[in-house]
Amino acid sequence: MNENEAGTVRDLEIKDARVIFDTVWESLEDELGRENLRFPKELILLGGAPGAGKGTQTKFIMDARGLTCPPIVVSDLLVTPEAQKIKDAGGMVGDKVVIAILLRKMLQPEFRDGAILDGFPRTDVQVECLKELVDKITQLHLEFADTPLAKHFRRPTVHAMVLFISEKTSIKRQIKRGKQIQKHNKAVEETGRGSIQQTRTTDLDEQKARNRYRVFKELTWNALQSLSKIYHYHFINAEGSIEEVEQNILDELQYQSSLELDSRTYARLRSLELAEDITVHARQELVKRLDSYELEHSELFQRVVEKIRVKFMPIIQRHAISGRAVVSSEDTLFDEPEALPMLIDIFSERGYHAVVDKRNQVVPVSVDLKTGEIKLNRKSVFRVQITFEGSEIRRG
Repeated sequence: MNENEAGTVRDLEIKDARVIFDTVWESLEDELGRENLRFPKELILLGGAPGAGKGTQTKFIMDARGLTCPPIVVSDLLVTPEAQKIKDAGGMVGDKVVIAILLRKMLQPEFRDGAILDGFPRTDVQVECLKELVDKITQLHLEFADTPLAKHFRRPTVHAMVLFISEKTSIKRQIKRGKQIQKHNKAVEETGRGSIQQTRTTDLDEQKARNRYRVFKELTWNALQSLSKIYHYHFINAEGSIEEVEQNILDELQYQSSLELDSRTYARLRSLELAEDITVHARQELVKRLDSYELEHSELFQRVVEKIRVKFMPIIQRHAISGRAVVSSEDTLFDEPEALPMLIDIFSERGYHAVVDKRNQVVPVSVDLKTGEIKLNRKSVFRVQITFEGSEIRRG
């Protein structure tokens, strides 16, 4: 295929994708209403070769990203007899069916903070549909930004994670998995204990296993690679042991607040210096709280950030070597119910650990010499201990 032909095919794929996506989107909007199209804040696109360990690593990835909802396994959504026949042959189900089922699944409330999409996208058309979806979510984010519904339409974050193994390793793992499931099912039949596990036909036949890998290389691989130009892209070498792959995943999933937070929230925080060598991974609840402060308590949030910048940061900078600073404040700002949680969350997002100790003090102001009555002034003193990784001093 020459360059012109390839370009024509690409143009047709984009056109097909838009037709497919627009049809599904319009159906959802008509049925549910635009204000109810509340998609996940974070999407983790988990792809990889057959046998690469997506199922094995899903729980680890969920923990690393602070997600508690179950993964959306695309192949499990496609359970019709027709779809199963295609999958048994090592092929893939049509894009329109996949998109329609997947989008509806993603709208379930349990995925509001984030979702792992296991096995999506797998084709160039699905990649284009994904782009359309992210664009739509972003449009909704901007559309509802200054409304009471803003917290339901946060700026989307997309991570593409690809677990890669060689054809030889893939075939070996597929067949090994098939044998393990057969052994397990046989034991269940003989003892009556446990439950039968579903077996992929591609796990029982080496040629079908090889064909499944080649479908991945010829169709899915190119689609996954194209994501590297658009979203956060994590290429994971999955050839090693489970522990080695987990470490590879950790090395890739570094927390980046500038890309996780709403743009207005980050603009508010960027004047605060980051602690060096931050090792904190994305915590969905932290991001959610910070965004809600900016959206729902913007004035107070600004005052707390400014107080940290002016009052706390100069003291912290003077203790950069020790990595430990204590700041006391009598500012009535912190009497506001939301102010202390904001302070703690802001420091956490910047890579510090803050602990607040509130003490109420009673100070004599005057004495009535006639009655002996002592006039007291009550005030609160907030003692904030901030710790972080200090500088290493080298002595010759």
